Amino acid sequence: MRSDLDQWMKEQSIDALWVVGDMKHNPDMVYFTGVHEVRQVDLFKRIGKSPVIYHFVDMEREEAEKSGLETHSYDAEKPLDKYLDEHQGNLEQALAYRVRDVIIDLGLSGSRIAVSGSASIHVTLNLIDRLRTLLPDLELITFARNSPIQQARLTKESDEVDHIRKMGHLTTQVVGRTADYLSSRDVKDNQLVEGDGKPVRIADIKSRINLWIAELGAENPEETIFAIGRDAGIPHSNGNPDDILELGKPIVFDIFPCEKGGGYFYDFTRTWCLGYADEETIRLHQQVLEVHHKVINALKANITLKEYQTLTCELFAEMGHQTVADQYNLTEGYVHSVSHGLGLDIHESPFSGITATERDILLPGVVFSVEPGLYYPSRGTGVRIEDSIYLNPEGKFEILAEYDYELVLPVKTPD
Repeated sequence: MRSDLDQWMKEQSIDALWVVGDMKHNPDMVYFTGVHEVRQVDLFKRIGKSPVIYHFVDMEREEAEKSGLETHSYDAEKPLDKYLDEHQGNLEQALAYRVRDVIIDLGLSGSRIAVSGSASIHVTLNLIDRLRTLLPDLELITFARNSPIQQARLTKESDEVDHIRKMGHLTTQVVGRTADYLSSRDVKDNQLVEGDGKPVRIADIKSRINLWIAELGAENPEETIFAIGRDAGIPHSNGNPDDILELGKPIVFDIFPCEKGGGYFYDFTRTWCLGYADEETIRLHQQVLEVHHKVINALKANITLKEYQTLTCELFAEMGHQTVADQYNLTEGYVHSVSHGLGLDIHESPFSGITATERDILLPGVVFSVEPGLYYPSRGTGVRIEDSIYLNPEGKFEILAEYDYELVLPVKTPD
């Protein structure tokens, strides 16, 4: 949680955090500022002190001030033209000296600073290289995993959970609209068709999903998975836009929208067949649903998430399926991890897969997915079921947005 951030910084000997980039679609920045229409910001969080932001364009000063943080304008306090004059028009040098002066003003010239955020990598690398020369006592580091911000973000404050819960209700509303739309189409030659007889394609459904998400005030930056038949057996296949929706074929529908501007995500998956399902898909769906419920019922606080990956592999193996416990790069059977954290990133700590560590623990405040699946593209089928779970401060696990698990969606009886 945010209240734990200073402790995580202390444990990793970090004197300050430096977050770069926009105030939207930039998780580490949005964590401090919220979503705002500010294009470029340097945020500094010193240990034991509140964050300070320096925004680049004075025209955005009022929008930057909406963050509620101490706000400074580069244009007003450290104008770029002054630095360009001092360095003969060399933009790279001007930007580096300007940030150097901020670091000195903040008393961080001999500090250990962790850098994160989302900005052009060539600009950021150039800036860091120059700062290391200008301030030789300054140590600038980055983290691939488990940065202080990532560790703080692992558990959520109640207001963060409220945002995720709201996105869950929005998500299931869109899923319900999708189900209603599919069930209300006409059927001809074992395919869904519009009133004019034109077959319904995946592209048509995705367009409507994106429209409904936008109408409800959210975004879909990562793209929806809506994959039918063989593609349902490939976990991250988005689906072929030109595929026609045929009755009886499995559809994996994995939807993960976020708040407008890059706020909190939700993550949700169901598998459907239109009208009817074949025996194998029914069997796989029953097995995945059984594992899904057993994993949720087995959840306990203060346990590493990877233990539930082990449990999932054991359960599927008992059912006769190969799993990633047997072979890491498996392409059929149970081929991925069962869970990941959820928040300002669609995938964040804690993790349950091969990169999981002892830090990936189910602590009160964590929000995470449970998403077992079975995949057989060679047989033209695949099934995944996913809910997002919250471990509340009382130690109870709750699904943040309930929705039924029915495999077969009813369709109109063909004439």
